[in-house]
Amino acid sequence: MYEPRGLTRKSLAASGMSEHHISKALRSGELAGIAHGLYLWRKDFDALGPVGRHRVHARHIASGLDTDEAISHISAAVLHGIDVWDVPLRRVHVSRPPSRSGRVTSGLHAHTTNWDDGEITQVLGVPVTSVARTVVDLARTLPRDQAIAVGDAALRSDPSAATQIPRVLEASRCRYGLVSASSVLQFLDGRSESVGESLSRIRILEYGLPAPDLQRELVTVDGRRVRVDFYWEDLGVVGEFDGHEKFTEPQDLIDERRWEDGLRDLGLEVVRWDPEELETFEVVVRRFERAVARHRMWALDRAQ
Repeated sequence: MYEPRGLTRKSLAASGMSEHHISKALRSGELAGIAHGLYLWRKDFDALGPVGRHRVHARHIASGLDTDEAISHISAAVLHGIDVWDVPLRRVHVSRPPSRSGRVTSGLHAHTTNWDDGEITQVLGVPVTSVARTVVDLARTLPRDQAIAVGDAALRSDPSAATQIPRVLEASRCRYGLVSASSVLQFLDGRSESVGESLSRIRILEYGLPAPDLQRELVTVDGRRVRVDFYWEDLGVVGEFDGHEKFTEPQDLIDERRWEDGLRDLGLEVVRWDPEELETFEVVVRRFERAVARHRMWALDRAQ
């Protein structure tokens, strides 16, 4: 996949652009800045979006790292291709040994830390903290919602990281934010297929609802296999998070109605919620409670 490299005045001059033309391109917007002294052509800037631009910035910073440094934290997540959500991307994060000084500038956050074996890997020729180390670092430093959303995405993209996380966490026992990290890491589940599903699991816990099974496959009366986001088997309830991208074509709505009819034929109640309702989840809780009551009535009628 094509990915542009960041441009500097030096690289632009080497390609034949004069200082006058560089300044003119910057004034006109043909060149757009992504960090101090680092630019992209406007078409690349617009096509990449914030995450893609951060990846370009991180790779540029990585080209100047010393041998004892590595891209880390949210910048490592971006280079690993892990979905990130609602996190600042202005600064590239780098980790280095405690013998070096940490610092924060407008475009760089340098952390001091120790490495254990296996905690540094290579991505696109760039030294990057491993997925497991990245997840632990973010669990220590990000707000809970963001840490879980990124952590779920990391385990979704690399399930093997789950077996490495306990060892990395143990090695991090003297670092800042370990208590918060332990709580976050115990909650992670790579079966969450989107940020919305990760946030839904958080809200379900916060509002005291029973823990559901995730991505459960069910067989309808007519033999179709369907997979549901959340399943409370003992309560006879299915939960579905409806992201804005879920129904993009008319056929999507038709398929979804058939899917829901198939579940109701099994005697299951379906509770749905959307991204906005994650902020007013008590509405979903009441909907869930009504669904549980309806299933109980159905079960009583069936038993008679």
